[in-house]
Amino acid sequence: MASLTSSSQASFLSRPSSYRSSPPLPPTDHHVSLSPRDLPSFSALRASFTRSSPTLRRSRLLPISAAATDVSLVDKSVNTIRFLAIDAVEKAKSGHPGLPMGCAPMGHILFDEVMQYNPKNPYWFNRDRFILSAGHGCMLQYALLHLAGYDSVREEDLKNFRQWGSRTPGHPENFETPGVEVTTGPLGQGIANAVGLALAEKHLAARFNKPGNEIVDHYTYAILGDGCQMEGIANEACSLAGHWGLGKLIAFYDDNHISIDGDTEIAFTENVETRFQGLGWHVIWVKNGNTGYDEIRAAIKEAKAVKDKPTLIKITTTIGYGSPNKANSYSVHGSALGEKEVDATRKNLGWPYGPFHVPEDVKSHWSRHIPKGAALETEWNAKFADYEKKYPQEAAELKSIVTVNLPTGWEKSLPTYTPESPADATRNLSQQCLNALAKVLPGFLGGSADLASSNMTLLKMFGDFQKNAPEERNLRFGVREHSMGAICNGITCHSPGLIPYCATFFVFTDYMRAAIRLSALSQAGVIYVMTHDSIGLGEDGPTHQPIEHVASFRAMPNILMLRPADGTETAGAYKVAVENRKRPSILALSRQKLPHLPGTSLEGVEKGGYVISDNSTGNKPDVILMGTGSELEIAAKAGEKLREEGRAVRVVSLVSWELFDEQSEEYKESVLPSEVSARVSIEAGSTFGWEKMVGSKGKAIGVDSFGASAPADVLYKKFGLTVDAVVAAAKDLC
Repeated sequence: MASLTSSSQASFLSRPSSYRSSPPLPPTDHHVSLSPRDLPSFSALRASFTRSSPTLRRSRLLPISAAATDVSLVDKSVNTIRFLAIDAVEKAKSGHPGLPMGCAPMGHILFDEVMQYNPKNPYWFNRDRFILSAGHGCMLQYALLHLAGYDSVREEDLKNFRQWGSRTPGHPENFETPGVEVTTGPLGQGIANAVGLALAEKHLAARFNKPGNEIVDHYTYAILGDGCQMEGIANEACSLAGHWGLGKLIAFYDDNHISIDGDTEIAFTENVETRFQGLGWHVIWVKNGNTGYDEIRAAIKEAKAVKDKPTLIKITTTIGYGSPNKANSYSVHGSALGEKEVDATRKNLGWPYGPFHVPEDVKSHWSRHIPKGAALETEWNAKFADYEKKYPQEAAELKSIVTVNLPTGWEKSLPTYTPESPADATRNLSQQCLNALAKVLPGFLGGSADLASSNMTLLKMFGDFQKNAPEERNLRFGVREHSMGAICNGITCHSPGLIPYCATFFVFTDYMRAAIRLSALSQAGVIYVMTHDSIGLGEDGPTHQPIEHVASFRAMPNILMLRPADGTETAGAYKVAVENRKRPSILALSRQKLPHLPGTSLEGVEKGGYVISDNSTGNKPDVILMGTGSELEIAAKAGEKLREEGRAVRVVSLVSWELFDEQSEEYKESVLPSEVSARVSIEAGSTFGWEKMVGSKGKAIGVDSFGASAPADVLYKKFGLTVDAVVAAAKDLC
């Protein structure tokens, strides 16, 4: 079988500075998957393969064959990638053909010559990771997965591109397509995810590798475009990557100078290379990304030789390469070429084949990745078995991280509280929980956006993760909320037992909402520790006081919005958050001190809503008072006052609406009986959505305007968040 590596390409230094057109090419006659919704077991990750294949050794310095080969087969493979993308977009009548057509050469070299992976086990732990940050060009990734032999992208999947139920959706989705590492599409998110993946590799390598036993040893590759470069999140994340010295992160910048509105000269003229050098990256420019195969190979080899910093390989390409009338134009970015232009492109590139055809010699060449991948995993399994004999404790910890098999009884490490425990802010109680969990969960790590001393998120038994201390578990994100969330998504997606948390003031989720939404969409169980959760933060005023935030996250699918009222509920919230590995959790925590309330429980938190006190009988209270967080205390005091007047009052904590909604109808009826219409809620935030709980005849007490600058106790009185207000509302209803 011929290799696709060629020594006949012109040298790197001899290339002209830019290739903006698509010259006609002469015709040539050489023209298992694990369910993404199920976390893989360690045995699955270590699955042995019966397919015969010689043992392959990985060479990190020289990953590319040095043999001279048939350039025509390279061209044919690259054009196969192009036309699989063209044909899929054309059949769907929608999509983005331009990027796959321009990036096919770099994609081919990465997947065919450089990356280490096992197509029949997309979750093999020590695989290289690939992220398409420019997710709109996803047909590039689908074509590569198809050629490499992934069961998740067969020919029928390509033909179903962008259709209902397809495994080839309009942007890469890790939960739909095995082989896709993270969900991308919103520009800049993917490169930030890649930083998280590379951070995870560096961290685990520092913790578990031993001399002669480097069991964590893989690269993270990403392709990003001009749009990603323009998004602020990309600069935030890449700044951290340079600071952390993530030497196994290699990013390919598709420098095609075209965005949706036209040439990037209208809005994007900065010197990207100089910026990345300033961020601490090694920078290489490949001036001919269209046909300069050897230039791309040489750049990758150079990048892998740089160990102490990430590398940006700027590759100048032509968007829509090969299209006679649309190449190098915005019209090829986000629309099908059209039947006439597809035919013209086939003629221009000398492609005599019909739609979705993979020539036999290309198919035969790529088929070697199946036995090669099996051999790579078999070799790694043997290496790990040897490691396990020598280092059983470390091996057990790594298994826990790879498989998310949490240590037995881990939840018993969480602190316990009684009503006699001293009052404290839930942000402080949160720190007690974080430090308790870090002692028993090997994959627990995280940090804050320059607010650790205020969010109370430092792990006291660990130091800071830094370039020269990557084994530590405190992550210093600086004032970079947006990238912080996306980096944590990448960490989570690297290994299911890595459990990252990140923190800032709750109001600043506005800076990172896109990353949080992708946590939910990607089924990435990041724990968001959000302090200063209401007007109760006081004097900092309305710029820092969240109002609509709790309601907005309750509206977001697949995320848990938890607002604990005391120490017991805070511990319960962490138990829930750790257990939910396929959905993120937001913990909204107070700045002000709160008492530990009688009746709160971990079991109640797991149900989302539960009764903390009740003097009624027969499930027929006169009135139901509901609260969350710091206002549950107000509801409890109002209940006591009403009972003194002879009322039958039930007080309910609704710490998580999402969890409560998931309970049986019988349970929900036992907490909020439908026959009781006299209901009052109190929450220091928007009342939006509370009608779901209080009903059409109930009353919701909250804050539906911006806050103000004043001490917390003054604000609560001015905004009517008082025991007297709850009592008055209850009397109006019963």
